[in-house]
Amino acid sequence: MTVISTNTTANTALLYLNKNSAAQSQDIAQLSSGSRITSAKDDASGLAIATGMKADASVLQQAQTNLQNGTAVLNTADGALSNISDILTRMKTLTAQAQSGSGSSTDLSYIDAEYQQLKDEVDSISKNTTFNGTALLDGTSAYSTGVDFMVGTTSTDKITVTLGGADSTTLGIGVNHIDSAADAASEMTALDTAITTISTARANVGATLSRMSFRSEMINTSIQNLNAAKSAITDTDIAATQSKFSSDQTLTTAAISALSDANQMNQQILKLLQ
Repeated sequence: MTVISTNTTANTALLYLNKNSAAQSQDIAQLSSGSRITSAKDDASGLAIATGMKADASVLQQAQTNLQNGTAVLNTADGALSNISDILTRMKTLTAQAQSGSGSSTDLSYIDAEYQQLKDEVDSISKNTTFNGTALLDGTSAYSTGVDFMVGTTSTDKITVTLGGADSTTLGIGVNHIDSAADAASEMTALDTAITTISTARANVGATLSRMSFRSEMINTSIQNLNAAKSAITDTDIAATQSKFSSDQTLTTAAISALSDANQMNQQILKLLQ
């Protein structure tokens, strides 16, 4: 049927023009952003999943920073414990020297003077070994009961760092002067226990450092896998999108041409009335 009040052909051409133009606009958005999902309507479920992955990756990156801080704390403590261990070894040597039997009372006083200075140095190291303003080895800070470092995506995924006191009182040394063989022998026994205590503390620090190292590797792998999975969901395939854009561009051009032709049809029909 031939009519002039409704141009059905033009309406059809306009419908496809709008459709092809919208597709072309979406192609341009994906190419310029590099993302397949430029709005929630593109893929609602994919966007939700990718958002969760992005959040997990962000939390894991912070967990990696937490691990680095924890590692720094433990390395600081281990350095101090190593120095204390060396001092205890020297103190034990002095107790053996005090028991040689050949030293005079003056010699013993010199030995004891060094011994007391070394004891004070143990206390100084224990008191002044800090990280970010918090003492690590004084036996009274939060580290004495355990400080938690979150190393995962949930608050329960954590590694606890516990550092006991390393001062002379906690170690049980320096109770006596070593200006006599008997007192030197008593201190030597106490030093044996103190050296074992420090060695155990260093072993625990080393074990925690090892755990943190393995956790760091696992987090790096998890972040890489999460980013890869998120990329598969959200990132656009440039080659495929460019090919689709070219096709949509051609269809849009064809629709414009068709709409132009359709609009001229009514003018041609009007010639029947002349």
